[in-house]
Amino acid sequence: MAGIDASPNDTQQVYERQAAAYDADRSRALFEARWLARFAACLQPGGRVLDLGCGAGEPIARWFKAEGFAVTGVDFAAPMLDLARARWPDGDWRQGDMRQLDLGESFDGIIAWDSFFHLRPDEQRICIAHMARHLVPGGSVLITVGPMAGEIRRNGRGRNGLSRLAFAG
Repeated sequence: MAGIDASPNDTQQVYERQAAAYDADRSRALFEARWLARFAACLQPGGRVLDLGCGAGEPIARWFKAEGFAVTGVDFAAPMLDLARARWPDGDWRQGDMRQLDLGESFDGIIAWDSFFHLRPDEQRICIAHMARHLVPGGSVLITVGPMAGEIRRNGRGRNGLSRLAFAG
């Protein structure tokens, strides 16, 4: 995607334009299951999980819902949330930006899988403070980050033409 930098605002526009294509290309193989199970073991059964950057809910939110957790999904791309709402009309899907997270609620766990690395390092620090305010005492956080600081551009593209743009810090 020539001409796109890795700012979160550009990332939002990409996901808004390509929501259906990204969702169709997103693996449902659930290679994340081991990590999700380890994280879930730290939570109370049936606890509340905040999924930051939930996208269309596949496969992360689906896994937590299937395990009996109450999931609140937050994403800044409305078309991604539309897909999640179509799958789970009774779900708690909210449009918002993790850089300005202020839900006035607490959660047993917060997960940011494949979303946190879209933020610049200074925004990551701000976001961690927001997360801390949304955790119950003793709550847990699971975040995926990149292996190095700086912008990462992958040359490989999925069948929908999306490439990953991310900041790791």
